[in-house]
Amino acid sequence: MRIIRGKYGRRRFDVPKNITARPTTDFARENLFNVLENLVDFEELTALDLFAGTGAMSFELLSRGCKAVTAVEKSNVQCQFIKKVAQELNEKNLTLVRGDVFRFIASAGSPFDIVFADPPYALPRFAEIPELVLQSGLLQEGSVFVIEHSRDHDFSQLPHFADHRAYGSVNFSIFIIRNTPHI
Repeated sequence: MRIIRGKYGRRRFDVPKNITARPTTDFARENLFNVLENLVDFEELTALDLFAGTGAMSFELLSRGCKAVTAVEKSNVQCQFIKKVAQELNEKNLTLVRGDVFRFIASAGSPFDIVFADPPYALPRFAEIPELVLQSGLLQEGSVFVIEHSRDHDFSQLPHFADHRAYGSVNFSIFIIRNTPHI
């Protein structure tokens, strides 16, 4: 796993073989962040990483200046890896929640500025995730929500849909919460 840019840029971490997550490719992650940099200034933002896997997205967000990132991951093995990387980086602004993402969404508390979701492509409830996040208390005016998915999904008809990007087999649907009209 490689952190691409920011204060931890170019740092690499060996992912144990027993990690079952399908990490977002460096190419796709770098291109997504190029898009996001045109939408937000990461400094002082809060972010949520759902289905955190190896934590690559969480650490990229922290590296680029997010003041706090919450990572939600069900797998104990993957949580242990995320904790290990956070300790190696001496990163204090990461909150790791080991648990079910659907329960976390249902009990949403404070909203975040950026929400990223990278569910397993074969997850039976995959198609529900965008609507659940959009209807939860996780987002506020100006929030950006990104879901990574295969080309089999099309979320362009959902409210707040802003953009779709494809990098090889990796697809991102981007939503921007705008409750007031912009001229």
